[in-house]
Amino acid sequence: MSIQYIHFKDKNLGDIYITESQSAISALSFEKPLNIMLHESKLLKKAKKQVQEYLKGERKEFELPLKLSGTDFQQKAWRCLTKIPYAQTWSYKEQAQKLSNPKAVRAVGVANSKNPIAIIVPCHRVIGSNGKLTRYAGGVDKKQYLLNLEKSSI
Repeated sequence: MSIQYIHFKDKNLGDIYITESQSAISALSFEKPLNIMLHESKLLKKAKKQVQEYLKGERKEFELPLKLSGTDFQQKAWRCLTKIPYAQTWSYKEQAQKLSNPKAVRAVGVANSKNPIAIIVPCHRVIGSNGKLTRYAGGVDKKQYLLNLEKSSI
């Protein structure tokens, strides 16, 4: 099966692109994927619906097959992100501790910055130890919006 994507616009976040590869969601980004076919498979329609429900505050967990491609450490860091409860935040230090590698704070930050599946794998829930927002693929304003959305939906 080829790699394909679906696109929709959110009034607060702008363009959202969800990519499917090998019958699993492999990316969610705010930038159009290159050299990939636009197609609305059943899985992509399901993913789009779940993301839209999340953005309306109606969904707190995703039920989608994911294909996370990265190094072993990146994949562990990304799986750890899915354990952060809805509307809560962890620091990079806390995430490193959850990975049983408390000195890997910087490596966790680098891994999170390469998270290919934004929102669904909630790297937006990781903040600095000082409580400040740090970088986010779509911009800090999007990160703040997602955190506010979750807090207002509990």
